[in-house]
Amino acid sequence: MLLAVDIGNTNIVFGCVDENDNIVVFERISTNHNATATEYASLIKNILEMNNFCCSDIDDAVMSSVVPSVTNTVKEAVRKLFGVEILVVGAGVKTGLNIIIDNPKQLGSDQAVDAVAAINTYPVPLIIIDMGTATTVSVVDKNKNYIGGLIMTGMGVATDALIQRTAQLPKIDFELPPNIIGTNTIDCMKSGVLYSNACALDGIIERIEEEIGEPCTAVATGGLSSVVVPLCRKNITIDKNLLIKGLTIIYHKNKKR
Repeated sequence: MLLAVDIGNTNIVFGCVDENDNIVVFERISTNHNATATEYASLIKNILEMNNFCCSDIDDAVMSSVVPSVTNTVKEAVRKLFGVEILVVGAGVKTGLNIIIDNPKQLGSDQAVDAVAAINTYPVPLIIIDMGTATTVSVVDKNKNYIGGLIMTGMGVATDALIQRTAQLPKIDFELPPNIIGTNTIDCMKSGVLYSNACALDGIIERIEEEIGEPCTAVATGGLSSVVVPLCRKNITIDKNLLIKGLTIIYHKNKKR
């Protein structure tokens, strides 16, 4: 079984993929920049056991990361637990993705992995939305070229900034209020945060389609996508497993025969 790991600024996603490429484990934990390799090894072991697997079930591992300080720690954790060297997506790793932005090295590994999964799963051209600490929007043209995208302030970061810069606004949960027009401070904040992000996604999709001159398939992933996308008027497919699918594809392109 393959362990697939994506390290983000806020969360780390762990997935286990069986020999038929079925995702049999999907778990999300908070990124801890101060955790040791032993602490991460304990977390991974617990995740496996909670899902009725054990360490001996893991044959190999693959990882993408946008947090360099945590990358080596998790690599060491995987080495301790499974005795394997994890494949880290980066320079020299085959992805099958043709990246034609100004400096391909600047593209986040998570965006590349998302795009690899998307072009192997959905019709092109594609708009890929990943809602995490930042909300990233990636665009793949009809020839499956990665041509660029946008980076927006993530919903959680924007809300935290709003609370920190105001004296009377409280912390909120990202839950849908009963009406778009709020009648109390909490519901006004919830409505403002959720609907503003939904409208932003609708508008961005519309303008990207205008720029490239044809309709696109829109796919969203990331921890906050399930809250915002249902409020959008555009047709957007939610795929929480996009990163795990992409990591699995990249692993197969690079594994030793």
